[in-house]
Parts: sequence; structure tokens; C-alpha cells
Amino acid sequence: METSAPTVDVIPAPWTGRFDGDGAEHRRWWQAITPHTSAAAAAGARPAVVLGFCSDAGVLRNKGRAGAAKAPAAIRSALGPLAFHLDRDVFDAGDVVVEDDSLEAGQERAGRAISGLLDAGNLTVVLGGGHETAFASYLGVAGSETVRGKRLGVLNLDAHFDLRDEPTPSSGTPFLQMAHAEAAAGRELQYAVVGISEPNNTRTLFDTANRLGVKYLLDELCSPEAAEVFVTEFLAGVDVLYLTIDLDVMPASVAPGVSAPAAYGVPLPVISAICRQVAASGKLLHVDIAELNPEFDIDSRTAKVAARLVNTLLA
Repeated sequence: METSAPTVDVIPAPWTGRFDGDGAEHRRWWQAITPHTSAAAAAGARPAVVLGFCSDAGVLRNKGRAGAAKAPAAIRSALGPLAFHLDRDVFDAGDVVVEDDSLEAGQERAGRAISGLLDAGNLTVVLGGGHETAFASYLGVAGSETVRGKRLGVLNLDAHFDLRDEPTPSSGTPFLQMAHAEAAAGRELQYAVVGISEPNNTRTLFDTANRLGVKYLLDELCSPEAAEVFVTEFLAGVDVLYLTIDLDVMPASVAPGVSAPAAYGVPLPVISAICRQVAASGKLLHVDIAELNPEFDIDSRTAKVAARLVNTLLA
């Protein structure tokens, strides 16, 4: 399969990790992943391409804790030492970097890169960044030929709806932006959220979600069985899926390194099971992970959780 290299701001840096040997039986992520180029990918499962979106702009606009711009590097560092058991090629396309407050321009650049990678037949994985990463992802997915004539679903694992109606886009507005963009295109946004924290979403946000027909499952109701049924029902109504994971969906004890740590949260085993369910559905087109803030992480705990989820989704 011939792939084209996307235009990025920073080319991929070499990955590092523990070395146990050169043989396939010793291989780790840092030994398996290679820079994305226009070279043909090997035959086999659909290749995956990692793209970093280094941005704090949306979180700062949303009055959150800055630091998410350093997340892509932290997740790569956590992925590097993991044993590589995947049956697909994985490439690194580098980073799109949002300088200062130039969020919209950065989202557009990332969107173009994602569209190109999807059109070339790849499974795309974006490492954010604040949750403004989600609108960059949407621009890429919606702009790709792979979704033409198909029912697109957006599944968000998150404590927040991120449906704020504000004049300036931020990490709190991406899904309302998506709803407006879909309406302008004559479509209705198919949006579902697992992990909503009722105390952390105002009545206005719930009203907006209900008006838009958003499906959601509250964090206190996220038993393994309820989450599986919820995701199954949502998947049944879509042809292709964009999965976005805001790490603050999990308890602060599991994911302390985020802008808004969760007092309750959805247990990691439930989130991991959803990832396996989505990956097994055959409908996963694009995934991003957002809101890691290495500045507030503890023993790289949150970065390691993010890495583990990426590994699960690509297995």
C-alpha cells in the first residue's frame, strides 16, 4: 500500500526503550515503530500511524491547567518500552505544534494530515494535546474520502460533554463545533459519551446534549455490563467510528496527570474493555487520546495508562 507523508511541523524523533535483543521475540515498541514516509507498507493488517498534536491553547482558553502540549512526547516515552505484540505495521508521522494561541490554524494543519493518512488506508492515532485535539481529529475524519456515504459515529470517553457554547473555541467546545459543522453539511452529529460526571456538567450542558440527541452514560452507572450494552447499541447505528479518549474520564488515582482530575471516574478495566470492544468491531477509523498533562503526572502513571490504551486499541 502506497502512503504519502503528511506535512507536519516536527519530524519524528527516534524512540527509545529497554533493549533485550534484536530478534522478533525481544521486540518492543521503540524497535518496531518507524518514521512514516511515502514508502509502501508491508502486507498485512491495516497500518497504524501516530501523529502528535502539541497544544495547550484550548485548555488555556478554557481556563484549565497548561501542560498538555508536552503530552505526545510523554506518551511516546511510555509506549517505547512496551513489548510489541501487534500484527500490523506502526509508523510515526511526527507532530503538529500549536504555537501560542494559533489553535485554529494548528487544527486545520492536523486535519489535513489526518485526512491524507486516512485516505492512504491507515488507522490514525493522534496523541494530544488538550481536548481541542478532538476538533482537529474531526476535521481530518470529515475531510477524508473514507467516510463518504457512511454513517460516522463519534464516541467520547470523558467526564465532560465539551459542548460549551462560547464565541472562542477551546477544549470545552469541540463537540458543539462538530454538531454545527455536521448541520452545515446537512447531517446530524452522531455523538455518544461514556463517563459523564453529573456534578461537573451544568444544566445548560445537559440541555444542549439533549437538544442534539447526544447519547450518554453517567460515570456512576458505568458497570462493565452497562458500558458494553451502551457501546454495542451505539456501534449498531454507525458504519465508521472516531473514538476520542479524554483521560480525565478515569479516577484521579489512575489518571492524576490531567487538567481536571476526576473525583469519581470510570474504572480503567471498563475503559480498557470498551477499547477492546471498539477495536474488535471493525469500525474503528480514527482514535485520539487527550488531556494528559505531564506537569501534574505522578510516576508517569497517566502517560502509562494512555500508552496501554493505545496498545490495546491497535492489538
